[in-house]
Amino acid sequence: MSSSAPRTATAWGFLLPALVLVGLSVLIPAAMALVMSVSQAGLDVSEPLRFVGLANVRRLLADPMFFRVTGTTFLYLVGVVPPIVVGALALAVLVNRQLPGIHWFRGAFYTPVLVSIVVAAIAFRWIYAENGLVNGWLSALLPGSFQPIAFLTSPLLALPSVMVVTLWKGLGYYMVIFLAGLQGISPDLYEAAALDGSEGLRKHLDITLPLLRPYITLVAVISAIAATKVFEEVYLMTQGGPADSTRTLVYYVYDQAFSELEISYACTIGLALFLIVLLLSLVRYLFAGDRALT
Repeated sequence: MSSSAPRTATAWGFLLPALVLVGLSVLIPAAMALVMSVSQAGLDVSEPLRFVGLANVRRLLADPMFFRVTGTTFLYLVGVVPPIVVGALALAVLVNRQLPGIHWFRGAFYTPVLVSIVVAAIAFRWIYAENGLVNGWLSALLPGSFQPIAFLTSPLLALPSVMVVTLWKGLGYYMVIFLAGLQGISPDLYEAAALDGSEGLRKHLDITLPLLRPYITLVAVISAIAATKVFEEVYLMTQGGPADSTRTLVYYVYDQAFSELEISYACTIGLALFLIVLLLSLVRYLFAGDRALT
């Protein structure tokens, strides 16, 4: 037996608990979802699964609601990812300075990340209410002529209103990622650029953005994946309404599984969502190239 065999066995021994947890919580449920997507599950759990082949896939491709919720999810992604990338990068540049009390600002910007999504959603639901904080302020500024804004009951405003919660809660997390990248850039580069007349915003265009490209790609992809899987905000604030304007893919999976009791069809939608997330993950490697983070 080679001398490396005991070390290999020790390494696998340390990995074993994590592998068991991943297998029980991820791999086995994923395999069961795949089996159920090609089967028809009855309401009685004691009944055996009935193989139906690609019937659920054909139903999915003919389901107009699936394409509608996919479009809504895409709108959510487009509405959340660019502001997160730009906003988090701007915050990181802002707090990446050696100023008195800068650690307090970093902590303040990161605090929303620590807030439970349940607490955040309930708080914003009160803020958006017709007699809530925003409408109260606007009513005070525009007395007499002001009509309360229906943030969560208007099909046009409900989705952007939910996006704000995701932005508020996520900016601090992605700011930390950018801050780590900024602190890895040597100050000598900025000093050399200043000698060439590159200062202010110009130095960030010439130095910061090119060197932070792997971080920008990382933040864009993981925030896109998170936006694609959004559920808690929708469930707690609008429950897919009004008029299905905030119904996303994950909420549609939940609705089919637990409201309509269409377990097999919900698994099929879940697999479609998995393919979308997998595609977004591949983008991370295609665009990062050799500069990908390790």
